[in-house]
Amino acid sequence: MLGRKLSLERKKMLAGYVYIAPWVIGFALFMLYPLAYSLYLGFHEVVGVGNFQLRSVGWENFNKAFVLDTNFVPLFISVVQDAVINTPLIIVFSLIIAIMLNHNIRGRAFFRAAFFLPVLIGSGLAMQQLLYAGVGRDTLVNGIGVPDEVFLYMGPTFSQIVFDMLSRLTVIFWKTGVQILLFLAGLQGIPVSLYESSRCDGATEWEMFWKITLPLMTPIILLNLVYTCVDSFTDINNRMMVYIKDTAFTKIEMGYSSALGWIYFLFIFVLLVLVFASTRRLVVYTGEK
Repeated sequence: MLGRKLSLERKKMLAGYVYIAPWVIGFALFMLYPLAYSLYLGFHEVVGVGNFQLRSVGWENFNKAFVLDTNFVPLFISVVQDAVINTPLIIVFSLIIAIMLNHNIRGRAFFRAAFFLPVLIGSGLAMQQLLYAGVGRDTLVNGIGVPDEVFLYMGPTFSQIVFDMLSRLTVIFWKTGVQILLFLAGLQGIPVSLYESSRCDGATEWEMFWKITLPLMTPIILLNLVYTCVDSFTDINNRMMVYIKDTAFTKIEMGYSSALGWIYFLFIFVLLVLVFASTRRLVVYTGEK
């Protein structure tokens, strides 16, 4: 029995290796060398663009980011603040919409397509042009017609918070398509028998959400949390990404740009490690021993 059990576990392990093999091969062929060379560039300065001559500067580029560059740290803090605010809003909104679309409502297929459509047409250059045109700053505030007197009555501090929240909702709506699909897949994977037995015991919809739906959705919540964090920090419209790109190709400071990229990458990596470590005991995996 033990031999069969180990054999089955090894088969599952081999199947996992087969599934990740294309990514590992692609990473080794196309990304490993550029990643290592960017780290090498971080400790050098390009002194000749034509023949790409390098001069070793040690940790100077990394020190420059925190000591001499007056734009990096404020921009970095602003980007982190935006991610901290947007990520919970995206997760909560996506879960609510997914729960609504999981019910047998009229036009369910249309609404699913409507929420995923921005992922197809609202990413990359298309979304960048919309943001440059003003979408995402004050579109929602002007669209719902909030009078100026309301903001004056709330005071400058609270009105600024409300205005910022409404202004970012437009962009948040455009970033929930993938998360909604993942939540829908998780909701449809919950056995219906659990809800039926709970109703027989007199449980309400609210109780079933907290006792059944939410615990069984924690793996998908963690997946969406990681995806949203990575998507937020690496989006083409992210100001930090734009700053790093401009530093490399506009100012022609490729060594310093590589150092900025590695600082940014290490922060994201540490953040994801903390997310996995802090949520390890909160995530419920079905079928565990």
